[in-house]
Amino acid sequence: MKKQPSRDLYQDVTDRVLKLLDQGTVPWRNPIRRAAGGGWPRNLDSGKDYRGINVFLLAMRTWEEGFRSDFWLTFKQAQQQGGRVRKGEKSTLIVFWKQVNCTDPQTDEEVKIPILRHYNVFNAEQCDGITPPDAAQTDALAPAVERIAEAERIVTDYRNGPEIMHCGRQAVYRPLMDRVEIPEPEQFESGESYYATLFHELSHSTGHSKRLNRGLDTKLAPFGSADYGKEELIAEMSAAFLAAASGISPPTIDQSAAYIDSWRAVLKAEKRLVITAAGAAQRSAEWILGSSPPERSTS
Repeated sequence: MKKQPSRDLYQDVTDRVLKLLDQGTVPWRNPIRRAAGGGWPRNLDSGKDYRGINVFLLAMRTWEEGFRSDFWLTFKQAQQQGGRVRKGEKSTLIVFWKQVNCTDPQTDEEVKIPILRHYNVFNAEQCDGITPPDAAQTDALAPAVERIAEAERIVTDYRNGPEIMHCGRQAVYRPLMDRVEIPEPEQFESGESYYATLFHELSHSTGHSKRLNRGLDTKLAPFGSADYGKEELIAEMSAAFLAAASGISPPTIDQSAAYIDSWRAVLKAEKRLVITAAGAAQRSAEWILGSSPPERSTS
């Protein structure tokens, strides 16, 4: 049997981090609420906190999936707890150092050297039959997010806007379906964060061909492209205009930092981008507010 090449755990971990960084993701700045506990990932079986790179690996996966529990466990540990990992759930890689006995080739003495090993773990919310310690607190400590009247009015009065579906664990605009998907308001840290996120996705929807026609549904821009970066900048600026119109001041400056890397190259290549994007953002906000002419723009 042909020997399989050994797994490069260093590269696996590095690739995992780079993937999110390349996407402009700053998980700790995301406004979606997740845990009722202390927010530090820990093993459900031992109760011990994870350390080092594992904290970041689990935090990134938690952000991606919207897990609200801090507790993780292996497939075997889930079975030992009387539960089971649900079919189709994907594990998360964690790593650890293991001391291995070997012989020093120079001295011929027995020595211990650290070898990097890995486990695959699952969040408690990926399992059936398991109730983590923080599950009972989640609803009790998550007060209903305040509905902000003026922000809600802006959303409601968006004439012929996209469908808004409260579902999933991330906010996204799907141009081919002309639909905004966003977690329930209670999943956010505050009403301002909820509406700021919703305004961002609604701003993307103005780029649909039946509105301001920025080509979102006809000329899909690949991630990382100049057009993608410009559209993100437009949506972020438009959301800021809408936030101002509704009298809220969400942490849009901090959130914008997540896109800085993807914008930097675009801004260097196109010195007029900030001005043109701001103009497009103004038109986007005005369209949602109903203060722009009800006709399509091809500019």
